[in-house]
Amino acid sequence: MQLAQQILQSELIEFESHFRETVKSQVPLLDRILRYVVKTKGKQLRPTFVLLSAKLCGGIQPSTFRAASLVELLHTATLVHDDVVDESTERRGFFSVYALWKNKASVLVGDYLLAKGLSLSMEHNDIAILQILSDAVKKMSEGELLQLEKSRLLNISEEDYFTIITNKTASLLASACAAGAYTASSDNEKRELMRRFGEYTGIAFQIKDDLFDYGTDDVGKPTGNDIREKKLTLPLIYTLKNVDASQRRKLIYIIRNRNQESSGIREIIAAVKNAGGIQYATSIMESHVSKALEILHSFPPSQERDAMEELVRFTTERKK
Repeated sequence: MQLAQQILQSELIEFESHFRETVKSQVPLLDRILRYVVKTKGKQLRPTFVLLSAKLCGGIQPSTFRAASLVELLHTATLVHDDVVDESTERRGFFSVYALWKNKASVLVGDYLLAKGLSLSMEHNDIAILQILSDAVKKMSEGELLQLEKSRLLNISEEDYFTIITNKTASLLASACAAGAYTASSDNEKRELMRRFGEYTGIAFQIKDDLFDYGTDDVGKPTGNDIREKKLTLPLIYTLKNVDASQRRKLIYIIRNRNQESSGIREIIAAVKNAGGIQYATSIMESHVSKALEILHSFPPSQERDAMEELVRFTTERKK
């Protein structure tokens, strides 16, 4: 991400200031929680995609910063709510809002962030940007609920998996890139190209996340978190489809009944590696990276294009 941070140095500082102002509240408890959220938020990956998409398509405008803030508001709100749903006590190496302030405050903070996003867009009449990003929020909810349903039944197909991750993860990144392009250009073709670019990148990003569960030479020790939560991701879906009926029944039994046991998790991971599930998922991830870069290279050479390519490669080469 070095090139992106270099060419967006002043813009990212301006975005950070804009975002801090956007989330301020007159309610002391809420303001304290929001200061903590701002302090512990991640690498600003999605706002960076918004800003670079705008630069690639014509140039950053005042509305670009509002679009980037809206993306970050929506993303942060979903993370706060996710931690309640998952009962997660940690987020990016820090205590989660859920861990420190529990359910009620967490849900209300997430609601407040969503409301601030709506308010920000309406104040400036950014209706088209709001439409682009509202579609992503709808898809994210649909993806989460589909995953919940399929996890209970353990009957997820590869098609279901791609529907889930396209909605859950890729839709927000796709909308972030489309919104950035919209603020810089009236060219609908460019906006659609950037939307597809973001979608392919988001799918690759999620597959990389799913591979962390199994551990490889690149990502180190496996976590097994998805197995504990009975989430069937691409490496395991491929394995269940390609092993014989007897082994498939055995693996399903472990996922249903021994998913909290270290020995059960190790058995699943070994089966996935032996069946070629890691290699298969990696190849699918790399094919989506190639599709994203093919779209990117349809734009003229520039620093912005190089920075975008660096970001795409970061999504699949990161170590955590």
